[in-house]
Amino acid sequence: MTEIDVNEIIGYLPQRFPFLLIDRIKVFEAGKRIVALKNVTVNEPYFPGHFPHRPIMPGVLILEAMAQAAGVLVFRTRGGPPQDKTLYYVGIDNARFKKPVVPGDQLELEVQIERELKNISKFGCVARVDGGTVAEATIMCAMGK
Repeated sequence: MTEIDVNEIIGYLPQRFPFLLIDRIKVFEAGKRIVALKNVTVNEPYFPGHFPHRPIMPGVLILEAMAQAAGVLVFRTRGGPPQDKTLYYVGIDNARFKKPVVPGDQLELEVQIERELKNISKFGCVARVDGGTVAEATIMCAMGK
């Protein structure tokens, strides 16, 4: 189990501010799972337009944060940053949103590899705040240029 800071995270992902949605990796188990953190602040660029009187993190961004955590898991497991490769969504199944994520929350994203076939991987993902599940999904991603 290894902690990874944001400086190393950006070495694995093509996303940058304001679309980098992972602040830190709390747990990394090569080829198995990753637990990432996203500190949700009131300064997020989407809050002024996403329910301004009751800001909540859009569900699609929670899914994107899951995919970014999956990207770090895959690329770090393979031994380093990708050489002109990116992980793309190819499927999202059973996405469920159980509770809103709001400014001040710390989103914990646990992503586990369920299956890998050639360049396609399937991940079981759970997002939690204060230990309670706020979202879950099964996502599939493919390696591409």
